[in-house]
Amino acid sequence: MTHIHWLGAGLSSVPGIRRLVEQGHNITVWNRTLEKAQEAVAGLDGSFDARSFSLEEFEDTLKAGDVAVSMLPGDFHPIVAKICLHVGAHFVSSSYISPEMKGLEAAAKDKGLSLVNEVGLDPGIDHLMAHALVDDYRKSDAFSAENEHYFKSYCGGLSEEPNDFCYKFSWSPLGVLKALRSPSKSIRDGKEFDVDRPWNAVEAYAAALPKGEEVFEVYPNRDSLPYVDEYGFGDGMNVQQFVRGTLRYNGWSKAWAHIFAEVETLEGEAGDQRLSEMSNDLWDKYAVGDDEADRVVLSVDLCAKKDGKEVYNRSYLMDAYGDKNHTAMARLVSIPVSYAVEGIMNGEFTPGVHAAPSDPAIASAWISKLKENGEDMVIVDHLSARN
Repeated sequence: MTHIHWLGAGLSSVPGIRRLVEQGHNITVWNRTLEKAQEAVAGLDGSFDARSFSLEEFEDTLKAGDVAVSMLPGDFHPIVAKICLHVGAHFVSSSYISPEMKGLEAAAKDKGLSLVNEVGLDPGIDHLMAHALVDDYRKSDAFSAENEHYFKSYCGGLSEEPNDFCYKFSWSPLGVLKALRSPSKSIRDGKEFDVDRPWNAVEAYAAALPKGEEVFEVYPNRDSLPYVDEYGFGDGMNVQQFVRGTLRYNGWSKAWAHIFAEVETLEGEAGDQRLSEMSNDLWDKYAVGDDEADRVVLSVDLCAKKDGKEVYNRSYLMDAYGDKNHTAMARLVSIPVSYAVEGIMNGEFTPGVHAAPSDPAIASAWISKLKENGEDMVIVDHLSARN
């Protein structure tokens, strides 16, 4: 039986760990604090153990054919992946593919190993929705490369109830604060659209959620451009808009104006220290409470126009809430990671460095499994809804 090594048992890991145990897989949970690893599998029956994490002990234990899941900080992913390559094991993470990870492509192919990344929520589930949606469009009578194409993908982790800060944190605020310092690249009006800071591109966005339409604020994040080809918009297609971005409650930009102003002034080591202080303060003030549910909204839209008239306009939408067992964020990050582990075992990934499955059949199957797991996900045909 394939042995799974899950590294990191924080809040974003537990549902995926427990699912793999419940599915009968053989798993070792590693965590710097042993008690957390033990808590992750508490009360379960199955083939599992919990260990205190160190890279040396992990490498000594890992065997050829195993699968290692890294839910550690991002700097560890290439280190763990290289250990996997050395031993002959496969690798999974929910994080973006870094240049260093991409640099392992040739070695992974040469050794017949799969290094699978971007299989969490965002990136992850958003990729699945995009591939399924583009496949649906390409198979439709409306498809033409000459159409004007507008693609938007927005995701946000929110609180169940809006507050005066228009946000609550279900995990450390530090990542959110660091992301505010990042520039972004997307496509708008058929041209590259560069933004130096997220708050300089905030706009209103109406999402037709399962419970009804709701207006949010959105902004582009990171670099959307590599996903133009990844999602199937290459080969001379007329792309007028293409953006992957972040979604927040309406009023967020006003409530966070003082945060933006301070973040803009921070530089160097002192700036990083101040970000950590701000993170701790925000966690104290705006963490999701034990009696509260967090919320995740994900919307992926594809619209095509011919001669200015819409000929295709569909969206995948998800509105998820935490429950008594887990936060929505934890479920939606770690459950797809567990699918990736099983995907490697089932031969869904060829050797090399991969993101979430681009095969529409596999992407749709993963979406179906998420629905079966209770996630509220729908596809909306906006043209039919208007008629």
